[in-house]
Parts: sequence; C-alpha cells; structure tokens
Amino acid sequence: MDLDQLKQILELVREHELAEFEVEHDGLRLKIRKDATGALAVTPGAGAAVPAAPPVAGAAATPAAITPAAVPTAADIADSEIELAVVKSPIVGTFYRSSEPGSAAFVEIGSTVKKGQVLCIIEAMKLMNEIDSEYDGEIVNIHVENGQPVQYGERLFAIRTK
Repeated sequence: MDLDQLKQILELVREHELAEFEVEHDGLRLKIRKDATGALAVTPGAGAAVPAAPPVAGAAATPAAITPAAVPTAADIADSEIELAVVKSPIVGTFYRSSEPGSAAFVEIGSTVKKGQVLCIIEAMKLMNEIDSEYDGEIVNIHVENGQPVQYGERLFAIRTK
C-alpha cells in the first residue's frame, strides 16, 4: 500500500464519518480509529485471526501487496491534513459569508479563528442564524459559495486546529 492509497482510505474514513476502520491484507492489519477529540489514529499491526472490515463503498481496488515499509510515519500522516476539523451546517438554509451584501466576509481562507467567533450566517425561514466556530485554528477551506443553499450536515469550513 502506498501513501496515496492510505490518504484515500483516510479521506473515505473522514468523509463517511467512520469511528473505526480496519483492513487486513497479506498478513498486515491496518486499523484507523477516531479518538474522543475526533483525531484519527493509524495503527499498523501484524495479521491476526480477526476478520477484516468490509470495504467502504467507493473505496479503491485492493492493492497488489501491502508491506510494512509502506506504512506512513506520523509526519506523513500530519502532512495529509488529518488535524482538520470540519464545521457542518446545523440547519437547512442559505449560506452567507457576510452580515450584509457588500460588506467584508466574516472569515477568509487563512484567517485565524477563535472558538465562538462567527464564521457565517445561514438564513432559514427569514431568520439569520450565526454559525460560530467550535475550534481555535486557521481556516483552510470554505466548502460553500456565498448565497448557495446548504443542507443539514453539509460541510461549510475546514479548520486546522491549534
């Protein structure tokens, strides 16, 4: 298993919000588990009699061989942006990046945010709902365009936590 395949597995775990994922192939077992804070931990291990977890829908084809040397280091995992926290929409509505048309956005990519800071507004049934950050960190991605409708649970922001 190469680093790109591992990154793809980690992305699928995050995307499908899995608490735990385990795969075994050719005597090597890889276990990915979220801790209480939501951070992912990757545990390589020798094969055991434990059956492998079924593959995640949409996962890549099984690699030809998995070798212990291909298991990434902690630095590799950190580089793959596992420390990102995702802020999701708590309601259905229309996403706005600023308090009124023409004014500055609450946050931009690269902005440093504090817990409790307003990130955006979601309008629902003519009510303006401020969405606050649950994390201290830096905005690394804004998943929704200004004025676009959002669904409950849809990703709004990715924050590199501190």
